[in-house]
Amino acid sequence: MNYSDYIPTIGLEIHAELKTFSKMFCLCKNDPSQEKPNVHICPICMGHPGTLPVLNREAIRNVLKIGLAIDGTIADFTEWDRKNYFYPDIPKGYQITQYLYPLIRGGTLAGVELERIHLEEDTAKSTHDHDNKIESQDLTSRGRTSRINFNRSGVPLMELVTKPVIHDAVTAVHFAKELQLLLRYLGAGEANLEKGEMRVEANISVASPTDTRVGTFGTKTEVKNLNSFRSVESAIDYEIDRQIQELESGRAIIQETRGWDDAKKETYSQRAKESSHDYRYFPEPDIPKLKISEVPEFASPLLRAEIPELPEAKRKRFAQMFGMTPKEVAVFVDTPPISNYFESVISAFPDDTTHIKLATNYILSDYLGLLKTTLSPLETISPVHFSELIQMIATGDLSSRGGKDVLGLLLQNSGASPRAIAEQHDLIQKSDLGVIAPIIEKILSDNTEAVVEYKAGKTASLQFLIGQAMKATKGSANPEVVKNLLIEKLQTS
Repeated sequence: MNYSDYIPTIGLEIHAELKTFSKMFCLCKNDPSQEKPNVHICPICMGHPGTLPVLNREAIRNVLKIGLAIDGTIADFTEWDRKNYFYPDIPKGYQITQYLYPLIRGGTLAGVELERIHLEEDTAKSTHDHDNKIESQDLTSRGRTSRINFNRSGVPLMELVTKPVIHDAVTAVHFAKELQLLLRYLGAGEANLEKGEMRVEANISVASPTDTRVGTFGTKTEVKNLNSFRSVESAIDYEIDRQIQELESGRAIIQETRGWDDAKKETYSQRAKESSHDYRYFPEPDIPKLKISEVPEFASPLLRAEIPELPEAKRKRFAQMFGMTPKEVAVFVDTPPISNYFESVISAFPDDTTHIKLATNYILSDYLGLLKTTLSPLETISPVHFSELIQMIATGDLSSRGGKDVLGLLLQNSGASPRAIAEQHDLIQKSDLGVIAPIIEKILSDNTEAVVEYKAGKTASLQFLIGQAMKATKGSANPEVVKNLLIEKLQTS
């Protein structure tokens, strides 16, 4: 049977830490990246008996804005629940989350339909180190130490669940990247996977081609905590292939949770997949029920006004207004500071397509390359000075080569203007006929053989004469003026 006959189906569950000042249910600072462990903690996020959680308004606002951005349905009523399970990094023995009444239902992002978005608290962070010096009679712990950092415990955590409508790894990765961009555009979170600020879990099933029932899925497995886009794609592809091979061999797929071994590039079994009843959900008794419409700062018109231009809208605008290629658009849209810088630069000439194209090329091809070399911040050259540089190139005051030279010198003298630097280093392009004409006369006089060849039809001789003129002016003459003047002299001599 052909592997392509099988129908893979993927649903994503993505957790993303939200960028707020304090944690979800207490006033501890939201800074899980703090190098020193267990400094941003209190009795509430440590789960001490008798403590009472208090909702973080900013975290709720962030999730509501995300819901508006994806055209989801905002809940009017919501409540929090206790999800009961034990791990060493959950000090209370339960997680405060939302079960029956999430903040957002539905919506679409990157062409993928969403099931829900809800808000909960993050767990603490466990680390496991090998330590051969430890002596223990317990063979399961010998040679290992485990530590728990509670700085992350209680950090606001958004969980987004897609509908099972994805059918390949590339689409899944594209969706995750779009979500990361959306969170950054809204200022809701940084969503760096390598820092654990966003974690992707993929539910994967493969339907047998012999089962023709509409909407039939295979038995799903969940691959947990994928911490890079490359891992998401590789794990999904591997798991689809593994399940097909199992079915081809006549073996049943087990519903389970699997991990991803990035070194071996394969998934591995972790435990049987839990069902919702295993968590014994019940409403959190210490947090009042919440009616969104009764909180003025949660009003949709107010929140919608805070939503900036989103990635897809910016892509269309940059392509249509500035005639950019898809690759150029991607750099600007995927990195908002660069697009903001670009728009500040072109504000000096908003309708001049020539200037805008020059600005695009010099920012992407030259400036970003120089910044990587010098490790300077983007604003080292002010947008005002960059605009002046582009205008000098467009008007012919600077040659293309001179523009690149001035750009490099600006990075070393960020306070100086492009014109001042160009004049100081004799890079202003000369277009004065009174200055260039005597030089042309000498070039023609010194290169009579090339003159004869040109008149005999050898057009390459003209380029030679132009090169000699540029060399004589140390590159400061305007090449177009030199060319026109040479042609004129050659035709009249």
